Amino acid sequence: MAENPYAAPRTHVEDVRTSLPDGEFIPEGRGVPAGNGWQWIADAWSFTGDQRWTFIGVFVLFVLVAIGMSLIPLVGTFVSTLLMPVFSAGFIVGCDAVRRGEPLEVGHLFAGFQKKHAGKLIATGAISLACLVIMVLVVMALFGSAVALIFLGVEPSAEQVSQQLLLVLLAALIMLALSLPLYMALWFAGPLIVLGGSDVVGALKTSFGACLKNIVPFLVWSIAVLVLAIPATIPILLGWLWLGPVLMASIYLSYRDIFHDI
Repeated sequence: MAENPYAAPRTHVEDVRTSLPDGEFIPEGRGVPAGNGWQWIADAWSFTGDQRWTFIGVFVLFVLVAIGMSLIPLVGTFVSTLLMPVFSAGFIVGCDAVRRGEPLEVGHLFAGFQKKHAGKLIATGAISLACLVIMVLVVMALFGSAVALIFLGVEPSAEQVSQQLLLVLLAALIMLALSLPLYMALWFAGPLIVLGGSDVVGALKTSFGACLKNIVPFLVWSIAVLVLAIPATIPILLGWLWLGPVLMASIYLSYRDIFHDI
């Protein structure tokens, strides 16, 4: 008996990966509603779902690379700070590939080392390193004597202990206050360089301005991260295998939300 020519094919045909729309690029970024801070995380869970294990593998490699760089004797911290923007941008490139319907690959993590991007991303890391050194010097200038007494092994009195604890807390608050503008400038710098074609200074300025426009959504995002970090940390950090890639993808989705009119 002849086969029905109108019947559905019996052999499996590989599913075509869906590609999300590009949207018009918004050079200076836009302000978005507060609830988008949580939506970035919720959407990131779905975004990574089809390739969950690949995302976990790439994230684990990212963490191992970061740990490996930090363990380099004498210069580990400097190398890590210089190259972290390169690897972070590589993860962003991988996310952008997934949005276009392509599979995430381990090689995406090293995409930031391409000639057209590497110099800019390392320069971004150098600026970050210089700012961190200046911040540390400022804190040491303000509280250096108290810290020096601790390292010299001077036994503080009960009153001095409370004073030193207060100084340490104050130093931490000052460091946080100084770090916040830096992190705002760095947050979207990588995506703006590798995806938007921006120069280093322009990327830092645009990133700072975009974060400033979206303080409330990022506050919602930060609170959500703190809440999710508790259950993720309890089972010997194993929950971070799922949460880590989601948070990395949420950074990419926040970039898309703020800089593209989808």
